Amino acid sequence: MFTPSGDSAILVTLGAQIDLPTNRRAHALARWWMAQPHPGVGEAVSGYATLLAHYDPLVLDYAAALDLLRRGLEECAALPDLPPRVVEIPVRYGGEFGPDLPFVANHCGLSEEEVIARHAAGEYPVYFIGFTPGFPYLGGLDASIAAPRLETPRPRVPAGSVGIAGKQTGIYPLESPGGWRIIGRSDLRLFDPLRDPPALLAPGDVVRFVRVS
Repeated sequence: MFTPSGDSAILVTLGAQIDLPTNRRAHALARWWMAQPHPGVGEAVSGYATLLAHYDPLVLDYAAALDLLRRGLEECAALPDLPPRVVEIPVRYGGEFGPDLPFVANHCGLSEEEVIARHAAGEYPVYFIGFTPGFPYLGGLDASIAAPRLETPRPRVPAGSVGIAGKQTGIYPLESPGGWRIIGRSDLRLFDPLRDPPALLAPGDVVRFVRVS
């Protein structure tokens, strides 16, 4: 489904639920859109099952942008999936670095060591980047360690904090308020405005967490 979004963007809805195949279609279309040589083509921002395609209406009108996106969907459907880039994230779990680990363990009926082992055993696709610059929304969390958000968000969550919210996990790239259950922290810098690209992770990457002491 295609929906105008203001006068310079089109929202492409590819599905109604969160699943990896639909999310990969969004990433593939984003890459295709950004690779087009037309001067009116702008940024592409992918979500769980959507793509927001920006364009310059002074160079590319709505009808032409829509035709281009329709062609993109057809061409992307015929392309094989690209192997994802795998990024390892070192994490110190528990203690001062993971203040919510005891809650998650109690909520799930597991020991803290079991929560850590199950979290570190997963492979997590980056569905999209949002909330704050560089914040990855990661799928693939073991359902046995899913946990609810905090009832009241913390005013400050340290950069690098690894959290769980419902059936997802994520990493805070910058110090910010947040309501995810924090189970560990990484020293990796996920966002650096002086780096190119500034964000360490990109939609379509796969994250592996590596426990460190």
